Amino acid sequence: MKRGSFFAQLVDLLQFYEGFEINDHTGTQLTDHEVLETHYSRLQSFQLLAFKKMEKLRELALTNIGSIHKRANLSKKLSVLSPEELRDFVCCKLKLVSKEDPWSERVDFLIEVMVSYFEKQQSQKEAINALPLYPNEQIMWDESVVPSINYSGEGCLALPKLNLQFLTLHDYLLRNFNLFRLESTYEIREDIQEAVPHLLAYINNDGETAFRGWSRMGVPVKEFKISEVKQTNIGEVKPASVTAEVTYSISSYRAQIRSEWDALKEHDVLFLLSIRPSFEPLSAEEEDKASVPQKLGLQYVRGCEVIEIRDEEGNLMNDFSGRIKRDEWKPPKGELRTVTVALDTAQYHMDVSNIAEKGAEDVYGTFNVLMRRKPKENNFKAILESIRDLMNEYCIVPKWLENIFLGYGDPSAAQWTNMPDLLETVDFKDTFIDADHLKECFVDYEVSFINSNGTENLNPRAPFRIKLPRTLKPSNGALTGNAVDTFDQKEALIIEAYTPPDPGPYPQDQPKQNSVRFTPTQVEAIISGIQPGLTMVVGPPGTGKTDTAVQILNVLYHNCPSQRTLIITHSNQALNDLFEKIMQRDVPARYLLRLGQGEQELATDLDFSRQGRVNAMLVRRLELLSEVERLARSLQLPEDVGYTCETAGYFWLPHVYS
Repeated sequence: MKRGSFFAQLVDLLQFYEGFEINDHTGTQLTDHEVLETHYSRLQSFQLLAFKKMEKLRELALTNIGSIHKRANLSKKLSVLSPEELRDFVCCKLKLVSKEDPWSERVDFLIEVMVSYFEKQQSQKEAINALPLYPNEQIMWDESVVPSINYSGEGCLALPKLNLQFLTLHDYLLRNFNLFRLESTYEIREDIQEAVPHLLAYINNDGETAFRGWSRMGVPVKEFKISEVKQTNIGEVKPASVTAEVTYSISSYRAQIRSEWDALKEHDVLFLLSIRPSFEPLSAEEEDKASVPQKLGLQYVRGCEVIEIRDEEGNLMNDFSGRIKRDEWKPPKGELRTVTVALDTAQYHMDVSNIAEKGAEDVYGTFNVLMRRKPKENNFKAILESIRDLMNEYCIVPKWLENIFLGYGDPSAAQWTNMPDLLETVDFKDTFIDADHLKECFVDYEVSFINSNGTENLNPRAPFRIKLPRTLKPSNGALTGNAVDTFDQKEALIIEAYTPPDPGPYPQDQPKQNSVRFTPTQVEAIISGIQPGLTMVVGPPGTGKTDTAVQILNVLYHNCPSQRTLIITHSNQALNDLFEKIMQRDVPARYLLRLGQGEQELATDLDFSRQGRVNAMLVRRLELLSEVERLARSLQLPEDVGYTCETAGYFWLPHVYS
């Protein structure tokens, strides 16, 4: 560890939060435009003062802002002042440093104070977008950033803490980004230290790196080449994308390990390693002093993401984009595999800049090992990318949740009873099996049933519409909020029993009905879930949490058909369980979409992927047009009316509708 590096990191952290992009008076996050306006206003005031008070800075005062807000240019312009003039300007006119400060005698310190105050700072968005998502060899073995397993915890680390309160949403996301990035870096470092020694790298007679061993998670690279570097996007310095092709052989592996390597698919993360061991083995004394990379002969580490993988004959493997149909899949041929990967554009730009400016070695010509990780432990890139994308947005949570999320305000303010714009009348569809079931769920109310025209209904049948009171009485204390604990007289609750529209004569048109008799507590959870606000349903396995969630989604769809609902779970299995139950409810399949790799595990013959939904709509179109043709034949009309949806519409107006 370099001496003073820990202190430097703490100073950097202090400097970052000293200039945090937040309004000091209101506590709201500043936009990029507001930060830029503040910077320009400060620099213009500085130019005006220099024009009035300092003759030597007249050129600086008349220069456009774009040419002086950089550190090098600003330092050069200020160097024309004598030490006395500089001290007077900084201490008396700008009042950035006190005259009594002993450091005020140093010219370099005064210039640094002025440059730090007036230079254009890199915005937080620019900094996070320029940061590579994959760790490299420098950060992996920096003990001041990622301590080794022997870290005792006695000293502190220069890490942002996850406190109970945060400055802004950006602050919360940034802390999580940094901590998760370092956590994943530690795990990746451990995997590298586990995989590389098994390869038994050595220098052969030709002076090149060779391997006499084998590793389950690492394979020697036969060929590596960068295939495409796209031009930068407007306003950026890094390339739009960088793709490369990596060729390796699985001939030395047994069948099980071969199948693991052949299971690589799109979006999987791999690591390219450059191994260059010492020609002579390290002595015991040298090994004690050597760092881990020196012991392993590790020179560089770069991450990449799989785009596609092909076998020895160039056939596409493990394609989930729809280019290869399931019934056309064939086992891979040969022992050579070529994987097309996307490199980190930010890291590539940094490497190319080092080659051009510092004459550094070409990293991308040295890779000789491809390493993979266990799939369940290798999702860090997607998480970091998601956090970064969220940090590029200004409003990512509702206003009613923001203060609570940041640790301020009253947590009960997020309950539905305290929300504006409630659904006053809710169509509960098949939530209640019958009228008795509904009465059981509202035992504290005097329930009465009416028809759609307002007359009393003496023989009510589901479905029901309910006008919910804002102060809903809790059952068994499940809902609190603004509810009242004791009631002298039961409040009236008017229930509308209505007849749903006729779905049609065909059996496939009949809606699927719920068969679960929900308990009063589950009904309260459903009511809370369909209203604005935050709802948390907690319970041990088997208590009906999934059924309750499915019914919330079902009722939401029928009451708010124009709204979109996003479902996120911690695992593919949990999402598939939820998805399969939604398929059994009265929600048309054309409105369901399953994202992610777990779609193949659904217990259905239907394809709910993006490509599958498009294909299903096209098939449905052909089915409906064939029905139009059949109807036209029955009316003894030409069958070409079912050629397109437009001709079917023209057929409908004069021959069916009229």
